[in-house]
Amino acid sequence: MSSPIGKLTLDDLRESVGRGEIDTVLVIFTDLYGRFLGKRFDAGFFLDQVATGGTHACNYLLTVDMEMEPVPGYRFANWEKGYGDFHLVPDLDTLRRASWLDRTALVVSDVQSQQTHAPVSVAPRSILNRQVERAEQLGLIAMGASELEYYIFRNSYRDAMDKGHRDLTPAGWYLEDYHVLQGTREEDLNGAIRRHLRDSAVPVESTKGEWGVGQHEINIRYCEVLEMADRHAVLKQCLKEVADRLGASVTFMAKFAEQQAGSSCHVHMSLWRDGINAFVGDTAVGELQVSDTFRHVVGGWLARLPELMVFLAPTVNSYKRFQSGSWAPTRLAWSVDNRTAGVRVVGSGSSLRLECRVPGADCNPYLAHAALLAAGLDGIANKTEPPEVFVGDVYGTSDVPHVPRSLQEAVERFETSDFAKTTFGTEAVEHYAHFFRIEQQAYDRCVTDWERHRYFERI
Repeated sequence: MSSPIGKLTLDDLRESVGRGEIDTVLVIFTDLYGRFLGKRFDAGFFLDQVATGGTHACNYLLTVDMEMEPVPGYRFANWEKGYGDFHLVPDLDTLRRASWLDRTALVVSDVQSQQTHAPVSVAPRSILNRQVERAEQLGLIAMGASELEYYIFRNSYRDAMDKGHRDLTPAGWYLEDYHVLQGTREEDLNGAIRRHLRDSAVPVESTKGEWGVGQHEINIRYCEVLEMADRHAVLKQCLKEVADRLGASVTFMAKFAEQQAGSSCHVHMSLWRDGINAFVGDTAVGELQVSDTFRHVVGGWLARLPELMVFLAPTVNSYKRFQSGSWAPTRLAWSVDNRTAGVRVVGSGSSLRLECRVPGADCNPYLAHAALLAAGLDGIANKTEPPEVFVGDVYGTSDVPHVPRSLQEAVERFETSDFAKTTFGTEAVEHYAHFFRIEQQAYDRCVTDWERHRYFERI
Protein backbone atom coordinates (compact mmCIF):
# COMPACT_ATOMS: atom_id res chain seq x y z
CA MET A 1 0.00 0.00 0.00
CA SER A 2 1.45 3.39 -0.99
CA SER A 3 1.92 6.15 1.58
CA PRO A 4 -1.05 8.48 1.97
CA ILE A 5 -0.85 11.88 0.27
CA GLY A 6 0.76 14.38 2.62
CA LYS A 7 2.85 11.87 4.57
CA LEU A 8 6.39 13.18 5.07
CA THR A 9 9.79 11.72 5.78
CA LEU A 10 12.53 13.93 7.22
CA ASP A 11 14.07 14.09 3.74
CA ASP A 12 10.71 15.17 2.30
CA LEU A 13 10.47 17.86 4.96
CA ARG A 14 14.00 19.12 4.24
CA GLU A 15 13.19 19.41 0.54
CA SER A 16 9.91 21.22 1.26
CA VAL A 17 11.68 23.61 3.62
CA GLY A 18 14.34 24.25 1.00
CA ARG A 19 11.67 25.14 -1.56
CA GLY A 20 9.91 27.45 0.91
CA GLU A 21 6.78 25.27 0.98
CA ILE A 22 6.97 24.56 4.73
CA ASP A 23 8.41 26.84 7.38
CA THR A 24 6.56 25.68 10.53
CA VAL A 25 6.28 22.33 12.30
CA LEU A 26 3.64 21.72 14.97
CA VAL A 27 4.89 19.30 17.65
CA ILE A 28 1.77 18.07 19.48
CA PHE A 29 0.24 15.56 21.87
CA THR A 30 -3.22 15.18 23.37
CA ASP A 31 -4.29 16.04 26.89
CA LEU A 32 -6.76 13.90 28.84
CA TYR A 33 -9.70 15.45 26.97
CA GLY A 34 -8.15 14.56 23.61
CA ARG A 35 -7.22 18.15 22.68
CA PHE A 36 -3.98 18.84 20.84
CA LEU A 37 -1.41 20.78 22.83
CA GLY A 38 2.13 21.62 21.79
CA LYS A 39 4.46 24.10 20.14
CA ARG A 40 5.04 25.61 16.72
CA PHE A 41 8.69 25.33 15.69
CA ASP A 42 10.62 26.99 12.94
CA ALA A 43 11.03 24.14 10.48
CA GLY A 44 14.80 24.56 10.28
CA PHE A 45 15.14 24.39 14.07
CA PHE A 46 12.88 21.33 14.11
CA LEU A 47 15.14 19.56 11.62
CA ASP A 48 18.32 20.57 13.46
CA GLN A 49 17.20 19.88 17.04
CA VAL A 50 13.69 18.67 17.74
CA ALA A 51 13.33 15.82 15.23
CA THR A 52 16.00 13.81 17.05
CA GLY A 53 16.19 15.50 20.46
CA GLY A 54 12.54 16.19 21.16
CA THR A 55 11.33 19.07 23.26
CA HIS A 56 9.76 19.68 26.66
CA ALA A 57 6.42 20.84 28.04
CA CYS A 58 5.08 21.45 31.53
CA ASN A 59 3.71 18.29 33.11
CA TYR A 60 0.72 20.18 34.50
CA LEU A 61 -0.83 19.75 31.04
CA LEU A 62 -1.93 16.24 32.01
CA THR A 63 -3.66 17.54 35.15
CA VAL A 64 -5.53 20.65 34.02
CA ASP A 65 -9.28 21.04 33.71
CA MET A 66 -11.17 22.23 30.63
CA GLU A 67 -10.23 25.84 31.41
CA MET A 68 -6.51 24.99 31.73
CA GLU A 69 -6.55 25.52 35.49
CA PRO A 70 -4.17 23.31 37.53
CA VAL A 71 -6.23 20.84 39.56
CA PRO A 72 -5.00 19.67 42.98
CA GLY A 73 -5.11 16.05 44.04
CA TYR A 74 -2.96 14.41 41.36
CA ARG A 75 0.14 12.43 42.33
CA PHE A 76 1.63 12.81 38.86
CA ALA A 77 2.08 16.59 38.99
CA ASN A 78 1.19 19.18 41.61
CA TRP A 79 2.37 22.40 43.28
CA GLU A 80 4.30 20.42 45.90
CA LYS A 81 6.40 18.83 43.16
CA GLY A 82 6.82 22.19 41.45
CA TYR A 83 5.16 21.27 38.14
CA GLY A 84 8.25 20.22 36.22
CA ASP A 85 8.59 19.14 32.59
CA PHE A 86 8.06 16.00 30.61
CA HIS A 87 9.78 15.11 27.36
CA LEU A 88 7.94 15.19 24.01
CA VAL A 89 9.44 12.74 21.53
CA PRO A 90 8.16 13.19 17.97
CA ASP A 91 6.94 9.95 16.40
CA LEU A 92 8.33 10.59 12.93
CA ASP A 93 5.95 8.03 11.45
CA THR A 94 3.22 10.63 12.07
CA LEU A 95 5.00 13.50 10.29
CA ARG A 96 2.60 14.99 7.75
CA ARG A 97 1.55 18.19 6.06
CA ALA A 98 -1.20 20.16 7.74
CA SER A 99 -2.83 21.11 4.44
CA TRP A 100 -5.34 23.50 6.03
CA LEU A 101 -2.57 25.58 7.66
CA ASP A 102 -0.19 27.85 5.77
CA ARG A 103 3.24 26.27 5.13
CA THR A 104 2.86 23.95 8.10
CA ALA A 105 3.61 20.32 8.94
CA LEU A 106 2.70 18.49 12.14
CA VAL A 107 4.01 15.55 14.09
CA VAL A 108 2.41 13.68 16.99
CA SER A 109 4.63 13.05 19.99
CA ASP A 110 4.93 10.42 22.66
CA VAL A 111 5.15 11.74 26.22
CA GLN A 112 8.12 10.50 28.23
CA SER A 113 9.60 11.14 31.64
CA GLN A 114 12.21 13.90 31.57
CA GLN A 115 14.37 11.90 33.96
CA THR A 116 14.03 8.26 32.83
CA HIS A 117 12.67 8.71 29.29
CA ALA A 118 10.16 5.95 30.02
CA PRO A 119 6.65 6.49 28.65
CA VAL A 120 4.45 8.56 30.96
CA SER A 121 1.89 5.98 32.03
CA VAL A 122 -1.02 8.44 32.26
CA ALA A 123 -0.53 9.97 28.80
CA PRO A 124 -3.35 8.86 26.46
CA ARG A 125 -1.04 7.74 23.65
CA SER A 126 1.06 5.73 26.11
CA ILE A 127 -2.07 3.91 27.27
CA LEU A 128 -3.01 2.89 23.73
CA ASN A 129 0.59 2.03 22.85
CA ARG A 130 0.74 -0.43 25.72
CA GLN A 131 -2.36 -2.28 24.50
CA VAL A 132 -0.98 -2.38 20.96
CA GLU A 133 2.21 -3.94 22.33
CA ARG A 134 0.18 -6.55 24.26
CA ALA A 135 -1.62 -7.50 21.07
CA GLU A 136 1.66 -7.75 19.18
CA GLN A 137 3.01 -10.14 21.83
CA LEU A 138 0.14 -12.45 20.83
CA GLY A 139 0.99 -12.05 17.16
CA LEU A 140 -2.05 -9.82 16.59
CA ILE A 141 -2.41 -6.48 14.86
CA ALA A 142 -5.45 -4.40 15.78
CA MET A 143 -7.09 -2.58 12.89
CA GLY A 144 -9.74 0.05 13.46
CA ALA A 145 -11.71 3.01 12.20
CA SER A 146 -13.56 5.89 13.83
CA GLU A 147 -16.85 7.26 12.46
CA LEU A 148 -17.27 10.77 13.82
CA GLU A 149 -20.54 12.74 13.92
CA TYR A 150 -20.78 16.47 14.50
CA TYR A 151 -23.17 19.42 14.25
CA ILE A 152 -22.40 22.40 12.00
CA PHE A 153 -23.56 25.93 12.86
CA ARG A 154 -23.46 29.10 10.80
CA ASN A 155 -22.10 31.02 13.78
CA SER A 156 -18.43 31.52 14.52
CA TYR A 157 -17.05 30.10 17.74
CA ARG A 158 -16.70 33.64 19.10
CA ASP A 159 -20.31 34.48 18.19
CA ALA A 160 -21.50 31.21 19.70
CA MET A 161 -19.69 32.06 22.93
CA ASP A 162 -21.15 35.58 22.98
CA LYS A 163 -24.64 34.08 22.54
CA GLY A 164 -24.10 31.70 25.44
CA HIS A 165 -24.26 28.83 22.93
CA ARG A 166 -28.02 29.43 22.62
CA ASP A 167 -30.14 30.28 19.57
CA LEU A 168 -27.45 29.17 17.15
CA THR A 169 -28.17 28.78 13.44
CA PRO A 170 -27.71 25.15 12.36
CA ALA A 171 -26.31 24.54 8.89
CA GLY A 172 -29.47 22.62 7.98
CA TRP A 173 -33.16 23.03 8.76
CA TYR A 174 -34.51 19.49 8.52
CA LEU A 175 -33.30 15.98 9.32
CA GLU A 176 -30.73 15.33 6.63
CA ASP A 177 -29.77 11.67 7.02
CA TYR A 178 -28.24 10.72 3.64
CA HIS A 179 -29.89 13.80 2.01
CA VAL A 180 -27.71 14.93 -0.88
CA LEU A 181 -29.45 18.31 -1.35
CA GLN A 182 -28.85 19.44 2.21
CA GLY A 183 -25.36 17.97 2.10
CA THR A 184 -24.61 20.12 -0.94
CA ARG A 185 -25.43 23.23 1.08
CA GLU A 186 -22.75 22.21 3.58
CA GLU A 187 -20.05 21.39 1.04
CA ASP A 188 -18.20 24.64 1.74
CA LEU A 189 -17.07 23.01 4.98
CA ASN A 190 -17.33 19.26 4.41
CA GLY A 191 -15.81 19.36 0.93
CA ALA A 192 -12.90 21.43 2.21
CA ILE A 193 -12.43 18.99 5.07
CA ARG A 194 -12.30 15.95 2.78
CA ARG A 195 -9.69 17.59 0.57
CA HIS A 196 -7.56 18.91 3.44
CA LEU A 197 -7.59 15.57 5.24
CA ARG A 198 -6.70 13.72 2.04
CA ASP A 199 -3.74 16.07 1.54
CA SER A 200 -2.72 15.69 5.20
CA ALA A 201 -2.26 11.89 5.22
CA VAL A 202 -5.73 11.20 6.61
CA PRO A 203 -7.40 9.22 3.79
CA VAL A 204 -11.15 9.84 3.71
CA GLU A 205 -13.93 7.52 2.64
CA SER A 206 -16.96 9.81 2.68
CA THR A 207 -19.11 12.41 4.38
CA LYS A 208 -22.89 12.24 4.70
CA GLY A 209 -25.82 13.93 6.35
CA GLU A 210 -26.87 12.48 9.70
CA TRP A 211 -30.10 12.16 11.68
CA GLY A 212 -29.99 15.67 13.11
CA VAL A 213 -30.54 19.22 11.92
CA GLY A 214 -27.15 20.32 10.62
CA GLN A 215 -25.54 17.04 11.69
CA HIS A 216 -22.96 15.31 9.54
CA GLU A 217 -20.68 12.27 9.66
CA ILE A 218 -17.21 11.73 8.26
CA ASN A 219 -15.60 8.34 7.73
CA ILE A 220 -11.86 7.92 7.35
CA ARG A 221 -10.14 4.79 6.10
CA TYR A 222 -9.32 2.01 8.53
CA CYS A 223 -5.74 1.33 9.57
CA GLU A 224 -3.78 0.12 12.60
CA VAL A 225 -5.42 1.49 15.72
CA LEU A 226 -2.58 3.76 16.87
CA GLU A 227 -2.49 5.44 13.48
CA MET A 228 -6.30 5.62 13.55
CA ALA A 229 -6.25 7.44 16.90
CA ASP A 230 -3.73 9.90 15.43
CA ARG A 231 -5.90 10.41 12.35
CA HIS A 232 -9.00 10.87 14.51
CA ALA A 233 -7.32 13.61 16.54
CA VAL A 234 -6.00 15.34 13.40
CA LEU A 235 -9.50 15.17 11.88
CA LYS A 236 -11.07 16.98 14.82
CA GLN A 237 -8.39 19.67 14.81
CA CYS A 238 -8.73 20.18 11.07
CA LEU A 239 -12.54 20.36 11.22
CA LYS A 240 -12.59 22.95 13.99
CA GLU A 241 -9.92 25.15 12.43
CA VAL A 242 -11.40 25.10 8.91
CA ALA A 243 -14.86 25.86 10.35
CA ASP A 244 -13.36 28.73 12.32
CA ARG A 245 -11.82 30.18 9.16
CA LEU A 246 -15.20 30.02 7.43
CA GLY A 247 -16.93 31.84 10.27
CA ALA A 248 -18.74 28.63 11.22
CA SER A 249 -18.46 26.24 14.13
CA VAL A 250 -18.83 22.54 14.81
CA THR A 251 -19.45 20.67 18.03
CA PHE A 252 -18.49 17.13 18.99
CA MET A 253 -20.66 17.17 22.10
CA ALA A 254 -22.28 13.78 22.60
CA LYS A 255 -25.69 15.44 23.07
CA PHE A 256 -25.93 19.05 21.94
CA ALA A 257 -29.71 19.41 22.35
CA GLU A 258 -32.28 17.18 24.02
CA GLN A 259 -34.58 17.22 20.98
CA GLN A 260 -31.77 16.33 18.54
CA ALA A 261 -29.86 13.11 17.89
CA GLY A 262 -26.64 12.60 19.78
CA SER A 263 -23.27 12.53 18.07
CA SER A 264 -21.48 9.20 18.12
CA CYS A 265 -18.03 7.88 17.49
CA HIS A 266 -18.73 4.37 16.26
CA VAL A 267 -15.48 2.41 16.51
CA HIS A 268 -14.87 -0.50 14.12
CA MET A 269 -12.22 -3.02 15.11
CA SER A 270 -10.77 -6.32 13.92
CA LEU A 271 -7.69 -8.33 14.82
CA TRP A 272 -5.31 -9.68 12.20
CA ARG A 273 -2.63 -12.37 12.31
CA ASP A 274 -0.05 -12.91 9.53
CA GLY A 275 -2.04 -10.72 7.15
CA ILE A 276 -5.31 -12.61 7.69
CA ASN A 277 -8.40 -11.41 9.55
CA ALA A 278 -8.35 -13.47 12.77
CA PHE A 279 -12.10 -12.98 13.21
CA VAL A 280 -12.91 -15.36 10.35
CA GLY A 281 -13.39 -19.00 11.31
CA ASP A 282 -15.62 -22.06 11.20
CA THR A 283 -18.38 -21.23 13.71
CA ALA A 284 -21.67 -20.06 12.23
CA VAL A 285 -23.25 -16.85 13.50
CA GLY A 286 -26.22 -16.42 11.24
CA GLU A 287 -24.76 -16.47 7.75
CA LEU A 288 -21.28 -15.53 9.03
CA GLN A 289 -18.35 -17.81 9.77
CA VAL A 290 -16.42 -16.63 12.82
CA SER A 291 -13.46 -17.76 14.89
CA ASP A 292 -12.90 -18.41 18.58
CA THR A 293 -10.92 -15.15 18.64
CA PHE A 294 -13.98 -13.29 17.38
CA ARG A 295 -16.29 -14.84 19.98
CA HIS A 296 -13.87 -14.18 22.82
CA VAL A 297 -13.39 -10.55 21.79
CA VAL A 298 -17.17 -10.11 21.82
CA GLY A 299 -17.28 -11.78 25.23
CA GLY A 300 -14.51 -9.52 26.50
CA TRP A 301 -16.25 -6.39 25.26
CA LEU A 302 -19.57 -7.26 26.86
CA ALA A 303 -17.93 -8.30 30.14
CA ARG A 304 -15.47 -5.44 30.56
CA LEU A 305 -16.86 -2.33 28.88
CA PRO A 306 -18.99 -1.33 31.91
CA GLU A 307 -15.75 -1.08 33.90
CA LEU A 308 -14.08 1.01 31.16
CA MET A 309 -17.06 3.18 30.29
CA VAL A 310 -15.26 6.40 31.29
CA PHE A 311 -12.91 5.90 28.33
CA LEU A 312 -15.89 5.69 25.94
CA ALA A 313 -18.18 8.26 27.54
CA PRO A 314 -15.94 10.77 29.39
CA THR A 315 -18.25 13.67 30.25
CA VAL A 316 -21.47 14.31 32.13
CA ASN A 317 -23.05 15.14 28.78
CA SER A 318 -22.00 11.77 27.32
CA TYR A 319 -24.69 9.91 29.26
CA LYS A 320 -27.53 12.08 27.95
CA ARG A 321 -26.95 10.52 24.52
CA PHE A 322 -28.05 7.04 25.65
CA GLN A 323 -31.77 7.36 24.93
CA SER A 324 -34.11 4.63 23.67
CA GLY A 325 -34.98 4.97 19.99
CA SER A 326 -32.27 7.58 19.42
CA TRP A 327 -29.80 5.45 17.38
CA ALA A 328 -27.50 5.47 20.42
CA PRO A 329 -27.30 2.15 22.30
CA THR A 330 -28.70 1.77 25.78
CA ARG A 331 -27.77 -1.87 26.43
CA LEU A 332 -24.72 -4.06 25.89
CA ALA A 333 -26.06 -6.68 23.55
CA TRP A 334 -24.36 -7.95 20.41
CA SER A 335 -26.22 -8.50 17.18
CA VAL A 336 -25.63 -8.90 13.45
CA ASP A 337 -26.16 -5.68 11.48
CA ASN A 338 -28.48 -4.29 14.15
CA ARG A 339 -28.22 -0.60 15.03
CA THR A 340 -30.13 -0.98 18.30
CA ALA A 341 -27.28 -3.04 19.82
CA GLY A 342 -24.23 -1.70 21.61
CA VAL A 343 -22.04 -4.12 19.63
CA ARG A 344 -22.94 -4.61 15.96
CA VAL A 345 -21.38 -7.27 13.75
CA VAL A 346 -20.70 -5.96 10.25
CA GLY A 347 -18.96 -7.19 7.12
CA SER A 348 -18.00 -10.72 6.18
CA GLY A 349 -14.89 -12.58 5.17
CA SER A 350 -11.84 -10.33 5.26
CA SER A 351 -14.03 -7.31 6.10
CA LEU A 352 -15.63 -9.00 9.16
CA ARG A 353 -15.40 -6.64 12.12
CA LEU A 354 -17.08 -5.45 15.28
CA GLU A 355 -18.62 -2.02 15.58
CA CYS A 356 -18.90 -0.61 19.08
CA ARG A 357 -21.70 1.95 19.03
CA VAL A 358 -21.19 3.06 22.63
CA PRO A 359 -18.54 5.83 22.32
CA GLY A 360 -19.69 9.39 21.74
CA ALA A 361 -18.01 11.96 19.54
CA ASP A 362 -16.58 13.51 22.74
CA CYS A 363 -14.29 10.54 23.44
CA ASN A 364 -10.51 10.75 23.51
CA PRO A 365 -9.62 8.40 20.61
CA TYR A 366 -6.52 6.99 22.30
CA LEU A 367 -8.47 6.02 25.40
CA ALA A 368 -11.48 4.67 23.48
CA HIS A 369 -9.39 2.43 21.24
CA ALA A 370 -7.28 1.34 24.23
CA ALA A 371 -10.39 0.35 26.20
CA LEU A 372 -11.82 -1.71 23.34
CA LEU A 373 -8.52 -3.41 22.57
CA ALA A 374 -7.87 -4.16 26.26
CA ALA A 375 -11.34 -5.63 26.75
CA GLY A 376 -10.94 -7.77 23.64
CA LEU A 377 -7.54 -9.07 24.70
CA ASP A 378 -8.95 -9.92 28.12
CA GLY A 379 -11.68 -11.92 26.42
CA ILE A 380 -9.07 -13.83 24.43
CA ALA A 381 -6.93 -14.48 27.52
CA ASN A 382 -9.89 -15.78 29.54
CA LYS A 383 -11.72 -17.43 26.63
CA THR A 384 -14.78 -15.38 27.58
CA GLU A 385 -17.83 -16.69 25.79
CA PRO A 386 -20.48 -14.13 24.79
CA PRO A 387 -24.20 -14.68 25.41
CA GLU A 388 -26.39 -15.75 22.53
CA VAL A 389 -26.46 -13.29 19.67
CA PHE A 390 -29.43 -10.95 20.12
CA VAL A 391 -32.16 -10.81 17.49
CA GLY A 392 -34.71 -7.99 17.51
CA ASP A 393 -35.06 -4.55 19.07
CA VAL A 394 -32.60 -4.17 21.93
CA TYR A 395 -34.40 -1.02 23.07
CA GLY A 396 -37.44 -3.17 23.83
CA THR A 397 -35.76 -5.67 26.17
CA SER A 398 -34.86 -5.54 29.86
CA ASP A 399 -32.91 -8.82 29.78
CA VAL A 400 -29.63 -7.22 28.64
CA PRO A 401 -27.33 -5.14 30.90
CA HIS A 402 -27.83 -1.39 30.60
CA VAL A 403 -24.82 0.83 29.99
CA PRO A 404 -23.82 2.88 33.06
CA ARG A 405 -26.35 5.68 33.40
CA SER A 406 -24.09 8.50 34.59
CA LEU A 407 -20.48 9.58 34.74
CA GLN A 408 -20.59 9.16 38.51
CA GLU A 409 -21.61 5.50 38.18
CA ALA A 410 -18.99 4.91 35.48
CA VAL A 411 -16.20 6.44 37.60
CA GLU A 412 -17.12 4.22 40.55
CA ARG A 413 -16.98 1.11 38.37
CA PHE A 414 -13.66 2.16 36.86
CA GLU A 415 -12.03 3.07 40.16
CA THR A 416 -12.98 -0.23 41.82
CA SER A 417 -12.13 -2.41 38.81
CA ASP A 418 -9.30 -4.84 39.44
CA PHE A 419 -9.25 -5.45 35.70
CA ALA A 420 -8.64 -1.75 34.97
CA LYS A 421 -5.86 -1.58 37.57
CA THR A 422 -4.16 -4.70 36.23
CA THR A 423 -4.53 -3.56 32.63
CA PHE A 424 -3.63 0.13 32.82
CA GLY A 425 -1.81 0.28 36.16
CA THR A 426 -2.94 1.58 39.53
CA GLU A 427 -1.33 4.97 38.87
CA ALA A 428 -3.30 5.49 35.65
CA VAL A 429 -6.59 4.37 37.18
CA GLU A 430 -6.12 6.71 40.15
CA HIS A 431 -5.17 9.57 37.81
CA TYR A 432 -8.17 9.19 35.51
CA ALA A 433 -10.64 8.49 38.31
CA HIS A 434 -9.62 11.82 39.83
CA PHE A 435 -9.88 13.51 36.42
CA PHE A 436 -13.40 12.26 35.76
CA ARG A 437 -14.53 12.95 39.32
CA ILE A 438 -13.39 16.57 38.97
CA GLU A 439 -15.45 16.79 35.77
CA GLN A 440 -18.50 15.50 37.67
CA GLN A 441 -17.92 17.96 40.52
CA ALA A 442 -17.73 20.89 38.09
CA TYR A 443 -21.18 19.93 36.81
CA ASP A 444 -22.61 19.35 40.27
CA ARG A 445 -21.71 22.92 41.29
CA CYS A 446 -23.27 24.49 38.21
CA VAL A 447 -26.71 26.14 38.26
CA THR A 448 -28.28 25.55 34.85
CA ASP A 449 -30.85 27.35 32.71
CA TRP A 450 -33.15 24.36 33.22
CA GLU A 451 -33.10 24.92 36.99
CA ARG A 452 -33.78 28.63 36.66
CA HIS A 453 -36.67 28.03 34.26
CA ARG A 454 -38.17 25.33 36.45
CA TYR A 455 -37.70 26.80 39.94
CA PHE A 456 -37.36 30.61 39.70
CA GLU A 457 -41.06 31.36 40.15
CA ARG A 458 -42.78 28.06 40.82
CA ILE A 459 -40.92 26.65 43.79
